[in-house]
Amino acid sequence: MRPNKGLGQHFLFERGLVERMVRLAGVSERDTVLEIGPGLGILTSELLRKARSVVAVELDRTLAAHLRAAFDEVPGFRLVHGNALALTNDELIPSGEPFEVVANLPYSVGTAILRHQLEQPRKPRRLSVMLQKEVAERLTAQPPHMSVLGVATQFYAEPRLAFVVPPDAFIPPPKVESAVVILDVRETLPLPADLQPLFFTIVNAGFRQKRKQVANAIADVLQLPKAGIAAWLTTAGIDPMRRAETLSVAEWVTLTTSAPADVAAA
Repeated sequence: MRPNKGLGQHFLFERGLVERMVRLAGVSERDTVLEIGPGLGILTSELLRKARSVVAVELDRTLAAHLRAAFDEVPGFRLVHGNALALTNDELIPSGEPFEVVANLPYSVGTAILRHQLEQPRKPRRLSVMLQKEVAERLTAQPPHMSVLGVATQFYAEPRLAFVVPPDAFIPPPKVESAVVILDVRETLPLPADLQPLFFTIVNAGFRQKRKQVANAIADVLQLPKAGIAAWLTTAGIDPMRRAETLSVAEWVTLTTSAPADVAAA
């Protein structure tokens, strides 16, 4: 069975790495696990050994048929043939049932799937995912190396890099290293729902022109007077001359809760 390059498929075949990933994910016999992009099923088989139930979502029709043949008779296994980005967790997991995500995510849609999971009203308790190492480092970065992806991820969860995976653990070997990231989803978000759109408006404005000082970038993107933006940042305890990648999530939250009327209306 050949990997589909268009779907960003790289099949993991090192069972020791799979066992390590499931162990670090903390999967137990009480857990329901959502696996996205199970591929040939090496991770699926280990999850079925440890978890109470596994819901596997596979887009590729050929792989879905392979997974049915391999696991349909295994208690606790359910396959959903479809696009994980078009499905909600309410459609995949029974109502009221806690769950976690454990997955080797396709490179081409890994960050989109992560965002889809974190932005839904019903979130997993934890995500243990394999991604490109570069993406993993952006998810777990700290100031002065932040990005929009890092800020957004850390708004919703507390991520940590578990271990690095070499290219030769896959068929075909990718051109880059991979890494497993574990994200513990926050039970309470830093801001209430009504302020979250403003938070992301400010963050995106700040990062839109990364080479500029954060006050100038926000003023330019929101088309507001620079003097007023600089005064707002100063009052919030943030030097207007800093760059966006140096700000922590907590500082972006402070800017959101102290935003003047013209920023809130932008």
